[in-house]
Amino acid sequence: MALLPPFIRAPRTTLSRQARTAAPHPVAGLPADDEVLLDVPDDRLGPALVAAGRGTYEAAADLLAGTRERAEWEYRDRYATRLASFADARPEWFQEWRAAAPRDPDVLLVVAQLAVDRAWRSPARAELLREVSPLITAAAQSDVRDPVPWRIALDHARGTRAGHKYFGELWEAAVRRAPHHYGCHVAAKRYLAESWHGSHRECFDFADRAAQDAPAGRLVQALPVRAAFAYLTDGCGPEVPRERLDAAADRAIDLSARFPASDPWPAQIRNLLTYVLVRLDRREDALAQLRLIGPYATSFPWGQLSDDPLGHFLAVREAVCSGLPWQALGQPRNGHGEPTRPGDH
Repeated sequence: MALLPPFIRAPRTTLSRQARTAAPHPVAGLPADDEVLLDVPDDRLGPALVAAGRGTYEAAADLLAGTRERAEWEYRDRYATRLASFADARPEWFQEWRAAAPRDPDVLLVVAQLAVDRAWRSPARAELLREVSPLITAAAQSDVRDPVPWRIALDHARGTRAGHKYFGELWEAAVRRAPHHYGCHVAAKRYLAESWHGSHRECFDFADRAAQDAPAGRLVQALPVRAAFAYLTDGCGPEVPRERLDAAADRAIDLSARFPASDPWPAQIRNLLTYVLVRLDRREDALAQLRLIGPYATSFPWGQLSDDPLGHFLAVREAVCSGLPWQALGQPRNGHGEPTRPGDH
């Protein structure tokens, strides 16, 4: 069986044809279109995905065990999500790992994430999600320090339309383990967005409080710009003042500046920030983020706008460079600015 690469070059669609340019890109500091890749893993995750593609699980096991031992919860969350997605497409390596270590906390974490992902895609989502609750409980009990099973539980609660009281209990358990964990905060903001549909000010209040309470370099600093994205792509609810949108973008710009250029780890935040900056007509700031993004496009947010996220990113990049209006970028396919699945943390 052919090896699945850990990143892909998405096919070009009509949207991206106008964005094609010959190498090098005419704007200094931007890679050529054919050098841009989608969802590239970092240097730690990449080898684990390659090994899994070859049918071996040991690299993935070592990777997740290391994040647990060092309490690297942000990395653990992202790696577990990507490994679960890979296991969904190529299950052989994970089935072997699960058979070899059925009670391993890392196996149980990926099992829970994979089960929620699969249930989420079904028309019978709520019913199937209720059936996988024991898997989330098993993951949470396998290592009581780990906040990631609680992030999965928060996504699960949103999918089952759990009440505020139950969700609040999950939230308290999650932040008790990691007060500034980005994935848990994203899950909570999504729940609030669905519970308070159209009440973007409340979501902004939650995002702003979380960012203000978090240290400067934590990913939670990007939560307000996620709220801005949801507002700008939703088209409902009372108006959010422009200064609040700009403040969210400025906070994310400060966070982006703390990471090296052309680094896959902050790429999703920079891609998201770029969209918000373009919508705010801050093109010079958007161009600066595109230079920091380099060759690393991400499915979120562009997958919310097109079935060809890489092509859409290239079209947006061309629009920024040529001064095309943001209206050409389109609106989310699902009608609002949050993913219709539980991933993208």
